[in-house]
Amino acid sequence: MTKEQEVAFDGLEVWFLTGSQGLYGEETLQQVAGQSQRVAAVLDDADAVPVRVVWKPVLTDAGGIRRIMGEANEDPACIGVITWMHTFSPAKMWISGLDALRKPLLHLHTQADAALPWATIDMDFMNLNQAAHGDREYGFMLTRLRTPRTTVAGHVGKPRVQARVGSWARAAAGAAAARGLRLARFGDNMRNVAVTEGDKVEAEIRFGMSVNTWGVNDLVEVVDTVGDAAVDAVVAEYGDLYDMDDDLRPGGARHDSVRYQARVEVALRSFLTDGGFGAFTTNFEDLGGLRQLPGLAVQRLMADGYGFGGEGDWKTSALLRVLKVAAAGLPGGTSFMEDYTYDLAADTPRILGAHMLEVCPTIAGERPRLEVHPLGIGGREDPARLVFSAAPAAGITVGWSDLGDRFRWVANEIDVVAPSEPLPNLPVARAVWEPRPDFETATEGWLTAGGPHHTVLSTQLGADELTDLAEVFGTELVLIDADTTRRSLAQELRWSAAYQRLAQRL
Repeated sequence: MTKEQEVAFDGLEVWFLTGSQGLYGEETLQQVAGQSQRVAAVLDDADAVPVRVVWKPVLTDAGGIRRIMGEANEDPACIGVITWMHTFSPAKMWISGLDALRKPLLHLHTQADAALPWATIDMDFMNLNQAAHGDREYGFMLTRLRTPRTTVAGHVGKPRVQARVGSWARAAAGAAAARGLRLARFGDNMRNVAVTEGDKVEAEIRFGMSVNTWGVNDLVEVVDTVGDAAVDAVVAEYGDLYDMDDDLRPGGARHDSVRYQARVEVALRSFLTDGGFGAFTTNFEDLGGLRQLPGLAVQRLMADGYGFGGEGDWKTSALLRVLKVAAAGLPGGTSFMEDYTYDLAADTPRILGAHMLEVCPTIAGERPRLEVHPLGIGGREDPARLVFSAAPAAGITVGWSDLGDRFRWVANEIDVVAPSEPLPNLPVARAVWEPRPDFETATEGWLTAGGPHHTVLSTQLGADELTDLAEVFGTELVLIDADTTRRSLAQELRWSAAYQRLAQRL
C-alpha cells in the first residue's frame, strides 16, 4: 500500500463474514473458522485491497447474523461487509440481517483451496468444502430480497479476484465519503443553466451528502484575515513545484496576481477545514469582494483531494470528491473537466476538454507552468492558473444528471492522447481524448443519454469502480465503451427507463 493510500484509507476496514450452520458440529465449525481466517488474511495482505479486511467469527444463526449487521452499520470504521458461505448456510436465517444492513455488500464466491485433492476426497471433505452449494442458496436470497451487492467468483489467491475485491473496497470507501460529505456552494449556479441544477434533498437521501450555500463574502472575510507569512509559505511552494516567468516571482511586476491566489488558497483551505467540507463550488457570476476568480487555488485544492465544480455545479463537485477518495494511491489522476471543442479533421476525431481555469494538476503530463492571463469573463483581475496538457493514458469521463424522476450517471471509456499540435495560445490546462468506441457513437450516445457538459475525467479509475459505486447507491449508470453500438445503447436506455420507474415502486 502506498503512503497516499495509507492516509486516504487510514482506519477503514471491511468485515469478512463467513456463513455456516450448527448442524455440522463443533469440530467442523473449527475447521470452517480456521479456513475462513486464512481466506480473509489473503485478502488483507493483497496489495490490490486498500483497506483492512477484518475477520469475524463464523455465523450460524439468525440472531448472530442480525447482530453483526447492526454492529457493521454503527461502526464508522466499517465501510462494507464481505460474505462467504463456506459450507451450506440456510439462507432464511440471513433475511433479517440482510434487511438491516445499510453498508455496501460483496458476495464472495470462493473456496478455501484452489485445487481439489482428488485421490483423498471423501464425504467429510465434501460437507466441509461446499461453497458451490452454500453460495447458491445465499445468492438466491440476495436476489429474492433485491439486495444491492457486488458478486465476485474465483479463488482469493488469483490477482483478478483480488483486483475485483479491491475495486469494490474503493467504491465502498467512496460511498462512505459521500455519506459524510459536506459541500459548500460559494454563491449559486450560473444563471439560466439547466444541467447544473439538481434536487439537493434527494441527493442527501440517496447519497448522504449535505449540500448548502455560503455567501461569497463569507469567504472574502477569511481572505482578508490571511497573514503575510502564510502567503509567503504558499508562494514558496509555487516556486518549488511550478515553472513560471521571472515577473511572476517575488519582486516581479506581476507577482501580486500570484500572491492573491495564494491568499485565496490559504483562506479556502481554512474555510473548508474549519467547516468539515470535502467539496465546494464557485461561480464567476457571483464573486462578491473577490479580486480574482479562484483558479490556481482551486487547482491545488483538487490535487489535495477536494471535490470541485465550476458555475455552482455541486453534483460534479460531489462526484469528484467521491472518485478522488476511491482512486487514492492509484497511478494517474482525477479532475474536474468540461467538453469544449472537437478536432473533426483528425483521422480519429478527438475531444479537447478544458475549463476557464480549474483543471486538476494530478492529470498533468509535464511540470505545470504557473501563468497569469486575462480571463475575459467575470469582470475581475487577471487570475493566476496552472497550464499543462494531460498525460496520455486510458481513462473514463463520467457526468451526473438529474432527470427529474431519478439521477443518472453517464460514463464513457476514453483514451487520453497528446494534443495533435502545440497549443501556445491556449492559457489553460487541458486534456485531449479519443472516446470509445468512436467519436460518432460516443457523442451521439452521450447526447441521447442526457449526459452533462461538466464531467469528472479519471485515468485512475474505470468501469469496475463506477459499476460498483452505482450499485451501492442504487443509481442508474449508462456506460459507453468499446462494445457500445447505437442500437445497443438505444435499447439499454429504453429498458433502463422502464426498470428505473418500476424499481421506484418496489
